[in-house]
Amino acid sequence: MAADAGSSVNDLIADCAKSKESLSTLYTMFKSSVFAVAFSITADYHLAEDCVAETFVRLTQVKRFSPGKGDGKGFILKIARNVALEYRRRYQREIKHFIIQSYGDADQTVEDSIFINQLLRHISDKQRQIVVMKCCAGLTFREIAKILRCPESTVKSRYQKAIGILKEKAGVDSEKK
Repeated sequence: MAADAGSSVNDLIADCAKSKESLSTLYTMFKSSVFAVAFSITADYHLAEDCVAETFVRLTQVKRFSPGKGDGKGFILKIARNVALEYRRRYQREIKHFIIQSYGDADQTVEDSIFINQLLRHISDKQRQIVVMKCCAGLTFREIAKILRCPESTVKSRYQKAIGILKEKAGVDSEKK
């Protein structure tokens, strides 16, 4: 079933240049993941929204994608990462306030958001990207490794180190399990 879902995503990618329905389906499926990836890099809500739009525009311009092989989700998120890095370079400015927003969870409080954002300031950009992709976008370590173009073990170790730092700064006893 997972192979069918992957191949249907691949087929949608192959068809999205010709079919608005395919593009709309892909947008619905991946907009929150693309936003999370873009936001983890740009740290700017509005730039991340622009990155989402640009990612799907670029998806319609893809000429070389073989639906028979490859990971469609990873392909889309790789485009999103590249767009976000491009936007960050283009609009390079010192980003002092990194804001994690609710991604649709209406019950998240402002205090929680502020607390999370203060914690995320204690980890590096690479660690923050991994934590956001894992926790907000729900990606696996393997998917994150493909997007970041680094070994899966590196992603896991950066994630574990980041979580350790976040727990320490939050005052969570890491010995409790």
